[in-house]
Amino acid sequence: MKKPDKKIQDNKNKNNLPKKENRVYRLAFCGMILAFALILGYVESLIPFSFGVPGAKLGLANLAVVLCLFCIGEKEAFVISICRILISSFLFGNLYGLLYSLSGGVVSFGVMFLYYRFGKGKVLFTSALGAVSHNLAQMLVASFVVKTFVILYYLPLLVLFGMVTGLLNGMIVTLIMPAFTKMKWIGD
Repeated sequence: MKKPDKKIQDNKNKNNLPKKENRVYRLAFCGMILAFALILGYVESLIPFSFGVPGAKLGLANLAVVLCLFCIGEKEAFVISICRILISSFLFGNLYGLLYSLSGGVVSFGVMFLYYRFGKGKVLFTSALGAVSHNLAQMLVASFVVKTFVILYYLPLLVLFGMVTGLLNGMIVTLIMPAFTKMKWIGD
């Protein structure tokens, strides 16, 4: 019986896919997650309800970032988060929207990453912390832009709303995550 070539064997991962092909699958999957995030962001922009709190949103696009963080990896999730913010701001927003979204997105991802890496890493709390930190960062940037801290008066409402929507989004990610983890090539 002929032994497999060592060079060929080293170039394959545990799913018997060549490493280069596995990278292509991951890249394609990240592209799909980015498209999913953009679609969710667009659908959310069509919802006319303001929830009684100015600037409050459901944060549906963050579903894709949290899903990516837990199923694919930190680097991919960060790139998807930044690309989603840039693309959606250019398509549906303006310069101030980009400023607020980018500041909120970077701070939110940083908090989610730290909790994911060094905390318990639970999906629900990671999503909730991300939502709350996103709101905090956006409010701080807004207070500097308008040069007054008076707008921070409704920060407690935004924190509460962020906690609720973050937990709901975390529940949704928890429900759909098993389908993504069945794809053997994702975690490699």
